[in-house]
Amino acid sequence: MLLEKLTSACGLPGFEDEVRDIIKAELERHADSIKVDRIGNVIVFKKGKKDSPHIALSAHMDEVGLCINGIERDGTLKFASWGVDSRILPSMHVLIGKDKIKGVIGNKPIHLQKEAEQKQVYGIDAMYIDIGCDSKEEAEKLVHKGDFVAFSSQFVAFGTNKVKAKALDDRVGCAAIIEIMKMDLPISVTGIFCVQEEIGLKGSAIAAQSLDADLVINIEGTICADMEGIEESKRVTTQGAGPCLSLMDMTSIYSKRYLEAIVKVAEDDKIPYQYRRTGMGATDAGRYHAGGAGTPCIGIAVPCRYIHSPVSVMHKNDYENLVKLIEAFIKKGAERVIG
Repeated sequence: MLLEKLTSACGLPGFEDEVRDIIKAELERHADSIKVDRIGNVIVFKKGKKDSPHIALSAHMDEVGLCINGIERDGTLKFASWGVDSRILPSMHVLIGKDKIKGVIGNKPIHLQKEAEQKQVYGIDAMYIDIGCDSKEEAEKLVHKGDFVAFSSQFVAFGTNKVKAKALDDRVGCAAIIEIMKMDLPISVTGIFCVQEEIGLKGSAIAAQSLDADLVINIEGTICADMEGIEESKRVTTQGAGPCLSLMDMTSIYSKRYLEAIVKVAEDDKIPYQYRRTGMGATDAGRYHAGGAGTPCIGIAVPCRYIHSPVSVMHKNDYENLVKLIEAFIKKGAERVIG
């Protein structure tokens, strides 16, 4: 399964090579051109039966994780975080560097904690990664400062059409673009697979400077908290209710004209959809609509529970309906609205 292959790959910011290789292999027989720019973005172009309009689909390849920044005398490792809540880290299994050295994250055991310590949340500074070494010299033969640290988490299908995996943010977007670009398309489409989104939208800032498209559809795995005990207004999205459309976030106000056009396609084709009920967060769309000459954007996403963790959960129906909706818009709605 494509999504399993993508989420099983390790692709921390600046280390997206595994994901990039999968994308290139999947699309080499389906694209008119594939190039990798200087920062590492993959730009894939597929010429349609008509040259106009031209739509770009964008997703990011990188995932949240950690980075080694110290090796202790006892062989344990210190680390920094890329977008991870420190409260989820103790006892997590991790993979370090290109050789995927196995490790576990630990801190002081509860038996040795004072009463006051048991009531506090430990920060990253109090944690370490244990790779089974007894000395700094032994550890230095296996890992180095600057090595990425990815979660070790298997792709699991479970429950009622649900999937658990790491990096659903944003391998769902990568998978969707790959599926769409394998289709017979009536118009030209550029697929943009960005690097370093999780550390400040770095890859899309570069891609936006040379992009010449009429519209960017930014595809994401986004926040979902549709569990009991959480107020309806704070659930953001609901699993199984369809892909979600963004009105705005911290970097973008999405184009109303194109948003209304994709909603019309969804309603005409009876494809379920919902709105993302928060303005929090940021996506690569923020770079596209403000970069170069400025490109209109819409954002569409798959709701993912427990995002930015090794156990994100999505509903397969939401992903499948996201692909259907984008396909239908490209085939039926794009020419009508872009003209």
